[in-house]
Amino acid sequence: MGLFDQLSSVLQQYANSSGKGQPNPQVNEHFDQVAQAAPSSALADGLAAAFRSNSTPDFGQMLSSMFSQSNGDQKAGILNQLLASGGPALLSQLGGAGGGLAALLGGASQLTPQQAAQVSPEVVQKLATHAEKSDPSLIDKASAFYSEHPALIKTLGGAALTIAMAKMAQKTNA
Repeated sequence: MGLFDQLSSVLQQYANSSGKGQPNPQVNEHFDQVAQAAPSSALADGLAAAFRSNSTPDFGQMLSSMFSQSNGDQKAGILNQLLASGGPALLSQLGGAGGGLAALLGGASQLTPQQAAQVSPEVVQKLATHAEKSDPSLIDKASAFYSEHPALIKTLGGAALTIAMAKMAQKTNA
């Protein structure tokens, strides 16, 4: 029996949860336990469910929140993913709302960690919102990216963690 299987009793507590109402007071601790044992694909599925839930803020806002807590490499990684998903037209669609992102890129196709550190969470929120419209699979891509950084997922709070745990519980029961 694998460690993930041993945590099924923890996950069972979330199996029928929607993220509405008061989160389990131990959700952070439980998430830590599961994140250590779960494959990153399970964490990605859980995070994607939280991003898509009507019980959490919209995708752009949540991504912006995690971005603000990220280090330079993580910021560059998610920004480059957003830019790739949105395509070249994304920056022109954002215009002035792009916060000088086109100037930062300076014709390059990828941002460095140093450049990404200069981008505000507000710009990331706008970028994510626009990019998701042109690439609905962006939520899954961003979830896969952040599944490698469970500590950042925890910054989303109890409702999002509860939804993520519920999704992981459904996967173990399937």
